[in-house]
Amino acid sequence: MSALLVPPSRVCQARNRGFALRPVTTETYRAFLASPDGAALGAGFLQCPSWADVKEGWRAQLLGWGPDPEAGALTGVALVLLRQFPGTRKYFAYLPEGPVADWSDPDVDGWLDPLLDHLRRTGAFAVRIGPSPAYRRWDAALLKPLTGPGRRLGDVLASEVDPLGTAVAERLRARGWRRCGDDGTGADGDAQPRHVFHVPLAGRTTQDLWTGLNQEWRRNVRRAQKEGVEVVVGSAAELPEFYRLLGVTERRDGFRLGRSLTYYERQYAALNAEEPGRMKLYLARHRGEILAAHTMITVGRRAWYQTGASADHRREVRPSNALQWRMLQDAHALGADVYDMRGVPSTLDPDERAYGLLRWKLGTGGHVVETLGEWERPLAGSANHTLYRAFQAYLNRR
Repeated sequence: MSALLVPPSRVCQARNRGFALRPVTTETYRAFLASPDGAALGAGFLQCPSWADVKEGWRAQLLGWGPDPEAGALTGVALVLLRQFPGTRKYFAYLPEGPVADWSDPDVDGWLDPLLDHLRRTGAFAVRIGPSPAYRRWDAALLKPLTGPGRRLGDVLASEVDPLGTAVAERLRARGWRRCGDDGTGADGDAQPRHVFHVPLAGRTTQDLWTGLNQEWRRNVRRAQKEGVEVVVGSAAELPEFYRLLGVTERRDGFRLGRSLTYYERQYAALNAEEPGRMKLYLARHRGEILAAHTMITVGRRAWYQTGASADHRREVRPSNALQWRMLQDAHALGADVYDMRGVPSTLDPDERAYGLLRWKLGTGGHVVETLGEWERPLAGSANHTLYRAFQAYLNRR
């Protein structure tokens, strides 16, 4: 067992802290995230109240726990999305990259059990969560020379293994949770990316960020500047052009996000209504034409590059490199501690198409982070266990 687990005497003391779990208002929830204690937990944008307005087809609940949730005395919060299972009155509960909690707390059961009890009473038959601790990290400089046929991230000794992530995984498994994708198929099984790419910003100057880029990236940014690529922050009016370019990118790179223009318009409106400037659309123009468009989201001291799109022509002027360099600088100027470039594949095989995305992000000089991924479990009761098995079979047929 991990050394982070504490003696029984301390656990008993933690269990008697008098936590209460209650539904909370949007205002109470946001106030906690903005408080020093809440900000220290590093909530992502998927746990902000505005995300409930983005997700159609889901019911949403805002929950908080602590000494007095109604009065705003909180130690953790959760945005819960509830999806009804067809033909029943039961729900699948999903907490994307949540709950927002202190995962180093040795008394995980003190706040996790009341959460599960509440969801069961709500009518949920199963729940999926996304714990925030990292599991492993690989520095870009470590991975670059270790590519090869059939190689994957798991074949390379990590630069760092997070002891908290290891301890949390142990605790969840001991309590009946199953890591999504741990079924021998090799697939992650997560709705959110398990492997992400981070560029650290805290304590670095803009010059540090520039020298952190590899030679190819610096050359491409200079090329964009020489060719007159202009990077600007757009508005909702340019979302249709972003969406058109996204379709071009999907066809070129062989993936399909399956989202509509309405989805991005709703996301842009919801996130910016919650906090002006929370979601920005960056555009790279050349000779008056938009050649690339990327979105960035900021919450607290974190910034995310969420979605990127680019044209098939004039790629030699490097509009995407110009966009990312501007977004890195803006995230740094906003005081972000980390620039999260979101998902990367786990392959290190240059012959696989997906490797190109990893190679591109490695050039920024950051590191690959393997998160704990998403975890599921059925809630108490034989009927819930039966429905959970049926739900898994339903998903496998889709």
